[in-house]
Amino acid sequence: MVDTKQEIERKYEATAEEAGPSGRPDLPGLPELTGAGPVATVVSRGVATLEATYYDTPGRRLLADGITLRHRTGGADEGWHLKLPVGQDTREELQAPLGTEVPAEMAALLRSRVRHDPLRPLAHLHTERDRKDLVDADGTVLAEVAVDRVTARRLAPEESEPVRWTEVEVELAEGRGHDQRLLDAVEGRLRDGGLHRADSPSKLAKALAETEKVAVAVETGGGGPGRSAKPGKPAKSARQVEEAASAVRRPLGADDVVLDYVRRQIDAMVRLDPAVRRDLPDAVHRMRVATRRLRSAFRSYRKVLDRTVTDPIGDELKWLAGELGLERDREVLTEHLEGRLAELPDDLRLGPVPARLQHWSQGRREGARAAVLGALDSERYLTLLDTLDALVAAPPLRPAATKPAAPVVVGAVLRDYERLATRMTTALETPPGTDRDVAVHQARKAAKRVRYAAETARPALGKPAKKFARRMQAVQDVLGDHQDSVVVREALQALATQAHGAGESDFTFGLLYGREEARAAARERELPGLWADVSRKKHRAALEA
Repeated sequence: MVDTKQEIERKYEATAEEAGPSGRPDLPGLPELTGAGPVATVVSRGVATLEATYYDTPGRRLLADGITLRHRTGGADEGWHLKLPVGQDTREELQAPLGTEVPAEMAALLRSRVRHDPLRPLAHLHTERDRKDLVDADGTVLAEVAVDRVTARRLAPEESEPVRWTEVEVELAEGRGHDQRLLDAVEGRLRDGGLHRADSPSKLAKALAETEKVAVAVETGGGGPGRSAKPGKPAKSARQVEEAASAVRRPLGADDVVLDYVRRQIDAMVRLDPAVRRDLPDAVHRMRVATRRLRSAFRSYRKVLDRTVTDPIGDELKWLAGELGLERDREVLTEHLEGRLAELPDDLRLGPVPARLQHWSQGRREGARAAVLGALDSERYLTLLDTLDALVAAPPLRPAATKPAAPVVVGAVLRDYERLATRMTTALETPPGTDRDVAVHQARKAAKRVRYAAETARPALGKPAKKFARRMQAVQDVLGDHQDSVVVREALQALATQAHGAGESDFTFGLLYGREEARAAARERELPGLWADVSRKKHRAALEA
C-alpha cells in the first residue's frame, strides 16, 4: 500500500562551522521564529535519528530527473519514500512500509526512467534531526522546522569517506497548500540568522557533490572535508563562461530548433508516465499530446531529420497514442455526454438514463485502463523510449539541418499549410453527410500538424509563429468540435440501442442525438468564414518577413 502526500519545503545551509572534537559541526542556533508571519509559538519535538539508504541506477537516471528513492528507518514515517518533482519547492512524496525490496508500485512508477537498469544503493545518510513545530495562535501547526546534522557516504561506484554538514528544512504542514507568505516570513528570519538557500535540491545531491569534491581534492593533493584544493587560476564566473561560449556559438540552426522541440516532447512523455500510471487528472491526455507532437515534428521536418530513421519511430508513437487514446476518448465522451444530459430539463430525461450512461462508461473504462497499463508495462514501450534516447544522442541529420533555422522552418510550416488548404477545400465542397464528416476529420488532423509545426518554429520566428499557431488552433477547435459531435452521435446511437434492448425508453438518447446534429451543423456553418479569415495571404507573409 502506497500513501501519497505533497511535500512543500525549502532547504537552507548553515553558516560554515569548524568541526568539533567529535568531527561533527555543532548544531547552529535557530533565530527567533515567533512572530514570523502568523507563528505564535515554536514547539520542540525532540531529536530523531534517521538512517536512509538512497537508490538509483548506475547512470544515476533518477537523480538526473530530480527524483529520489530511499529506504529510511527512524522517525514517524519510516519506510520506502519516493519523491517526484512537481514545481518550485514542491514534490509529490509516496510512502510504503519497510521491506527489503523496492515496492512493486514504486518500481512501476520509475519504469520510464529506469528501463532495464538495476536499482542499487547509491548513498547512505545518517541524520540527527532536531524538530520544531511552528504553531499559530489557535494551536494549529503551520510548518515543521528541522535542523539536520548529516553524515553521508557514497556507496557506488565505490564507498567514499564520510562528509558532514548541517542544513535546515522548513516544510509546510499538510493542508496548508503553498503558503508563500509563511515560507517567506520564516526565510526572512533564517537569513537574518546567517542561513541561505541550499545550493543542492536534495540531501542526496548534496552528499554526492560533497563526496566527489573530497575525492577530487585528494587526487589533486588537496585535503579532505573543510580543506581547500591546490590553489590555481581563479575560476571564471558563470557570466564569463556564457560570454565566452556566445563568442564561438554558431547561429541558430534548423537542427537546434527541431531537436530542442523533440527533446521537450520526449521529456514530457517520460515525466508523465508515473502520472498516467497513478490515473491523475489529464495525465493520459497530456502524454498522448506529447506523442502526437513528436510524431508530427518528424513528419513536418523531414528535411532536417532523416525519415528512414524517424518513420519507424513515428509508427511506434502512433501505436502508443492509440493505446492512450482508448482511455482519453472515454474520458472526453463521458464528460461530454454528462454535460449534455445535465442541460436537459427533468421531464425530458425518460428512463434510467444516468445509470445507463454510468454503466456504459465504466465498462469502457475497465478495458481502456487495462490497455494503457499494458502498453506502459510492455517491452515495446521501453524499446521505444530507448530508441528515442538514441535518436537525440545521435540525431540522423540531413543537409538542411545545419542551415539557418528561419528559412527551413518557414518552409516546413508553409508546406503543411498547403496540405491543410487542400483538405479544407475538400471539406467545404463536400455535401453534408458521412463523406463530409470524414473530410472534416482529415482537415482537423492537418490543422493540428500545421499548429505543431508552427509551435516548433517559435524559437526561430518568434511572435509570427506564435500568432500563426494560434490561428491554426482556432481552426482545429472548430473542426475538433465537429469531430467530437460525430463520435458522440455514434455513442448515443449505441446507448439508445442498449436501452431499447433492455426495454428502457430511448427517447432521451434520440433527443441528444438530434441536438448533436444541430451543433455539428452550426460548426460547419462557421468554417467558411473562419477559414477565409485565417487563410489570408498576409498571415503567411508574416512568417517570411
